[in-house]
Amino acid sequence: MAVRIGIFGYGNLGKGVELAVQKSPDLELVGIFTRRDPAAVTTLSGAPVYAEEALERMTEDIDVLVLGGGSATDLPGQTPAYASLYNVVDSFDTHANIPSHFAAVDAAASAAGKLGLISCGWDPGMFSLARVYASSILPGSEAYTFWGRGVSQGHSDAIRRIKGVLDARQYTVPVPEAMEAVRAGKNPELTTREKHTRECYVVAEEGADLDRIREEIVTMPNYFSDYDTTVHFISMEELKAQHSGLPHGGSVLYSGSTGADGAHKHVIEYRLDLDSNPEFTGSVLTAFARAVARMRAEGRTGCITVLDVPPAYLSPLSGEELRAHML
Repeated sequence: MAVRIGIFGYGNLGKGVELAVQKSPDLELVGIFTRRDPAAVTTLSGAPVYAEEALERMTEDIDVLVLGGGSATDLPGQTPAYASLYNVVDSFDTHANIPSHFAAVDAAASAAGKLGLISCGWDPGMFSLARVYASSILPGSEAYTFWGRGVSQGHSDAIRRIKGVLDARQYTVPVPEAMEAVRAGKNPELTTREKHTRECYVVAEEGADLDRIREEIVTMPNYFSDYDTTVHFISMEELKAQHSGLPHGGSVLYSGSTGADGAHKHVIEYRLDLDSNPEFTGSVLTAFARAVARMRAEGRTGCITVLDVPPAYLSPLSGEELRAHML
């Protein structure tokens, strides 16, 4: 029987989950749930759209509810609330707050006999798995994470809030020399500025003070002041034509050694190059939703992360098929 999936939230991430479910014959999309007027929402797949309130009465129709909200204000409340009604999966990515979010979801899901998986995506998520594998295999190794080249939606929004800015995209870009030094096993000590640069493409209002805008960007604390930042002023037409996508990616590298004297050097690298950040993240959420359904069927309750899921549970293939073709 197909695993029945519900999606709450129909932004870019929710649409990514919808597309991934369509490609999975063992999954069935029950519907999209939204805080907007359902009549105003047209889905890519033709799936039915329901108001959020319908989730209170459809608990018997859905095996796993995938939450597509944001980490800042949506998921801290939504995930614990819906973990008391459904098995859930979310993409909570505020790293510093993961322990407290885990505790809240664990309490709600445990009390309700449900299973919740949090912080699923590529970082946290797939990069988290890469870190655990690499650090376990090479104890004492040096860890490096590089993000990009990709659009940072939070940084882009910070630029758009500057007076005189109509629209903007900001790309996080790894410094090639830094990555090559790590790949060569040199174990460099890298500052924030030495690991990444930032490229900003800005559409300014007609007559705006471009020098002031540039200065506000490059000196913005917590966003740009610690990086070498380049600002390009372009037209709205150019922004839409060349910067309308949401690519991202990055690499996790661990550099270590083996042998009694550490003479043998090793570098482990896990790399992602993504044309669409939300579509890839949606695909990760969908695979883990399959695993949540299987683990709940075996009696698991409470909260888990990607680190707790057996790899075989992500695949629609049987154990026999995995051993024959993947092992």
